[in-house]
Amino acid sequence: MKHIFVNLKRFEVARKFGGLCDVDIPEKWIQNVLEECINLGLGEISNTQISFLLPEALIIPAVNKLKEFPGEKTGMINIGCQGVHREDIKVGGNFGAFTTVFPATAAKTIGCEWAIIGHSEERKNIRDIMEHGLKSSGNYPSEATSEAVNKLINKEVLAALGAGLKVLYCIGETANERGDGTFAEQAGRIKAVLQKQLQLGLHGAINGLGSNVAIGYEPIWAIGPGKTPPDAAYIDFVSSFIKAEVKKLYDSEIAVVYGGGLKEENAGDIAQVKNIDGGLVALTRFTGQVGFYSEDLKKIIDKYLQ
Repeated sequence: MKHIFVNLKRFEVARKFGGLCDVDIPEKWIQNVLEECINLGLGEISNTQISFLLPEALIIPAVNKLKEFPGEKTGMINIGCQGVHREDIKVGGNFGAFTTVFPATAAKTIGCEWAIIGHSEERKNIRDIMEHGLKSSGNYPSEATSEAVNKLINKEVLAALGAGLKVLYCIGETANERGDGTFAEQAGRIKAVLQKQLQLGLHGAINGLGSNVAIGYEPIWAIGPGKTPPDAAYIDFVSSFIKAEVKKLYDSEIAVVYGGGLKEENAGDIAQVKNIDGGLVALTRFTGQVGFYSEDLKKIIDKYLQ
């Protein structure tokens, strides 16, 4: 099974307010996007799941739009959320006192099938909060901060799986973690970072792996304007290591997708990487009217599946 994840970030904000939504009513925008994707046949591609990861405001209108079409038109399209809280609603326990956060059971109840957890933007946010607390107390960030981030994200993974959601678990190394030197000198450091993220982030999820978890590899050092993305050999090295490590740690086969940005210009090359099972799409157009467009998504998927 191939997996294409579409992370639409803050697309509920209209362009006139600084966002990327092309209309003033965001629920109409996501419904138009899904209708276009369905009419383009993206819900009928054999052996390829397309999962839209949405901010909360867009989830219910997206789920309702899918219900308007027959199952054979939408069977390979899923709706997911952009993260869940580390604690969850439980019968006989906390009934929902979770102001400002999104419990996994709430996500599942309104129609989500997937949750993206541990994305580099989420990791940065958690780390910034932790480091601010350390500095305020007169201490300074250390390696312990990275371990704490992974352990907190692990609680989110377990909460999502416990609620019946599938998880796209994102991992990857920063420029500082990768370090300088030749690739041969960097390789050991890269493995150590990814190994720790797999060990701590998936701890206790041994019965939830396989088809319920996919790994999104983000080369954080290469994400952003003007940065050089990793080549196919680099991605193959990392994806092979991730699959082998998951097999060793959890005795499980797992899908690995490229999370550095699947685009029309790199989709063909990434498709040739033996141990990559799909990719993560955010923007589809980076010049002119920057944004996300259904016809461009189809081009990316077509290029990848060639």
